[in-house]
Amino acid sequence: MANGRSTKNWFEHGGRAYVRFRPDYPAGLTRFLAETTAPPHDRAVDVGCGNGQLTVQLATYFNDVIGLDPSADQIANVIAHERVRYVRAPAENIPLPDRCAALATAGQAAHWFDLPRFYDEARRIGRQNAVVALISYGILRLDPSGLNERFSQFHRREIGPFWPPERRLVDTGYADIPFPFDELPAPEFSIERTWKLGDFLGYVATWSATQRVVEAGRRDILEKFASELSRLWGPEDRKRSVMWPISMRCGRM
Repeated sequence: MANGRSTKNWFEHGGRAYVRFRPDYPAGLTRFLAETTAPPHDRAVDVGCGNGQLTVQLATYFNDVIGLDPSADQIANVIAHERVRYVRAPAENIPLPDRCAALATAGQAAHWFDLPRFYDEARRIGRQNAVVALISYGILRLDPSGLNERFSQFHRREIGPFWPPERRLVDTGYADIPFPFDELPAPEFSIERTWKLGDFLGYVATWSATQRVVEAGRRDILEKFASELSRLWGPEDRKRSVMWPISMRCGRM
């Protein structure tokens, strides 16, 4: 491109990119989880916490919040909070005592779990009437429509073959996964942001599919998308609306 934007390294990845670019959740979501959880609000456990976007929000309502993630890179870049502690551990082997938690959450993570083993662990650590919530945000929507059409083509056709099969569970809002709990109705939520071009492409850089594209030596796919999206976006500092619909499976143990 004449303005040189297509030559930028938009697609940095790793824990630092997660902190900067992954969107956090609407305040109403964590308020709903707290209101659904029977008191006392002594401990919440966020499994597959990443850098702690959801974890720190739970600390508004819970006295002690523990974030668990198996990735050393993620744990090395967590968001600090005085009522949150982080532990490197998988969802299938939670290093906590029995009956210690009022709430167990997994934000944009449950599709990576061995779900039967995670459910066993959630039941083990959950006290009587504890709540478990699996939260995901689906395919984003860009405004205006021309940007959204170009993004949809990229997501579906160009980078689509590089998504791991678990991603399908996110796209369907976890509707097809087994959920062996007394399910509770959840209100509709969405994440809404106004982002500059660099924010948006930085977010795309955090995708597992983007990393697979890089590992396959196909950075040309990413560079072509960045170049064409840049032309449609306009000036890099122009802010555009981005929205993700949230899906949630919420139940009582």
